[in-house]
Amino acid sequence: MKYNDQARLDPSQVGGGGRGGGGKIALGGGAGLVVLVIALLLGINPNDILGGATTTDPGTGSGQSSPFAQCTKGSDINTDRNCRFVAYTNSIQEYWGSTQPDYQTIQVQTFTGSIATGCGNASSAVGPFYCPADTTVYLDLAFFDQLTGDLGAKGGDAAEAYVLAHEFGHHIQQLKGTMAKVQGSGLQVTGPTSSGVRLELQADCYAGVWFNHATNDPDSPISEVTSADLADALDAASAVGDDRIQQKTQGQVTPETWTHGSAANRQKWLTTGFRSGDPKACDTFAAGAA
Repeated sequence: MKYNDQARLDPSQVGGGGRGGGGKIALGGGAGLVVLVIALLLGINPNDILGGATTTDPGTGSGQSSPFAQCTKGSDINTDRNCRFVAYTNSIQEYWGSTQPDYQTIQVQTFTGSIATGCGNASSAVGPFYCPADTTVYLDLAFFDQLTGDLGAKGGDAAEAYVLAHEFGHHIQQLKGTMAKVQGSGLQVTGPTSSGVRLELQADCYAGVWFNHATNDPDSPISEVTSADLADALDAASAVGDDRIQQKTQGQVTPETWTHGSAANRQKWLTTGFRSGDPKACDTFAAGAA
């Protein structure tokens, strides 16, 4: 990805960078992700399931300055690579703000180790997530080391942007009422064709839609998305497929426990969003769509 050096960045959309205190949800990446996703879908505090201890939210409270405050223009990425997360966030929210009625800017909260959220206490073991209770995207930046290390993705800027765009896809589902419908449906939330997996695949598709439009605005902080960038994003989507993760972590694939979809389906829906550029193309809930 290439950046517009003259673009103005809004660092107020990204905060955090602290470490939470107290207890953590002490689970491995695979199990932790399953538990957190089920909890979020059902509107349950993860600690009601896990019995986790209270964790302090570091936030960006009094006396703490945001590590992203200096990110005010696209050229700042050249001197501080963390500024790219501000660029992704600004671009994603600019797009959805122009297409989603009543869209309101939300926060990306970065953290290290553990954090308290509106959805309960969470540790970095669960990976990036969106909490509908406080409409915030939570991100431990160390996840990207896990993505390229333990999960075997190639990485790159577009891979990082895909992860964030996926989480913002969940915010759009919240605004559209899709998440509430899934929560209240009483349907199975795990398995290849479950409502939970369809929700995740739709978020992948929404991420692809954003990639399609990321450079439309001449003032966008992102000036170019190449075919190589799309390949990096697709590689990341494959790396976080349930089948790939299960094969790596437990040596076997158990589709009935899937929460996010297979590597192939995650790539399929990311591609669908990118090629169409139309959120209406992201109907993963249609019969036979998953």
